[in-house]
Amino acid sequence: METITIPKNLIKNDDLVILTRKTYENLLKTKKIIPLVNLTSSEKESVKRARKEISKGEYITLRELEYEMGIARSKKC
Repeated sequence: METITIPKNLIKNDDLVILTRKTYENLLKTKKIIPLVNLTSSEKESVKRARKEISKGEYITLRELEYEMGIARSKKC
């Protein structure tokens, strides 16, 4: 088994991630399928507000929403 020494200046805040080549290649394929989207300032604000609400527990689950809307949920889900 071979040993690799990684210089400390390459590891900032313990952010080192090691992947197999196959996993890395699959990640790159996923990146092509799901493109990153640039949010508008109003969308960024909405996300910020939603995160605050979630952290306070101010949300409902999908099941609760479906119940309130009278949507029958399939047993397969």
